[in-house]
Formats: sequence, structure tokens, C-alpha cells
Amino acid sequence: MDSPTVLCIDDLPQVLQLRKATLESHGYCVKVASSGRTALKMLEETPVAAVLLEYKLEGMDAEAIACHIKKRFPSLPIILLSAFSDMLERILWLVDEYVLKSELSERLVPIIERAAPPRRLAPRSNEPCQRSAAAA
Repeated sequence: MDSPTVLCIDDLPQVLQLRKATLESHGYCVKVASSGRTALKMLEETPVAAVLLEYKLEGMDAEAIACHIKKRFPSLPIILLSAFSDMLERILWLVDEYVLKSELSERLVPIIERAAPPRRLAPRSNEPCQRSAAAA
């Protein structure tokens, strides 16, 4: 049985690598995208169990990304991350969870586990995460 895949979207490579390492250590397969356009293309090509979306992004903003995701994949959970405590209602209705970065260390994994429960620990190999043959 394969691990659920989480797509992390952030324009800071070091942040993406940290989140990837954290989630992989909890049994998730993690795909990363450094822009909204890249993320939307990835979603068309690779099924994911949840999306972890940074609020403040260069180029396409989080609201536009969330709107596109919900139109195309209405049941896909979106977890919004931000340093801002006051979020506009128009974006909050598009996401399933909202996490302040100050609370990230204690809340990230439990929120992801609720959205996409891990099935088993990810394999320790150099091979990228793959879907099972039954899902292909």
C-alpha cells in the first residue's frame, strides 16, 4: 500500500525542503511546487491526498491557486499556512484548514493526518514516491 501524497506549495526552496522532510518522516510521499502554475500542472498529472499552500507567494497568489484547485478538485483538502493572523473571509471559505506559522510545529502533522491519514512509513530509498499499479 502506498503512502498518501501531499503537495506542498511555497516559493522558498528551503521551506519546501523542511516541510518535505517533516512530512516524509511521518509516512507521507511529498511533491513540491515553487509556484502556483507549477502546482496546478502537477495536480493534473499526479493525484494527491492534500495540498499544503503558503499564503504569501510571488506571482499567482494563494487565493487564485485555492480557487483553481476547488473548481477542478472540489474534495481535495487544502491547508493554508500564513504568518498573518487576520485572513480574509474570501480565502478562508476556499480552504479546509488554516494554520498560523507560529503554531506550525505542533499543528502541521496532526492536520495533515486528519486530511490524509498515513498508511505506512515511506520507504527509505532514492526512488520517488509512486502510485500503486491498481491506482494507475
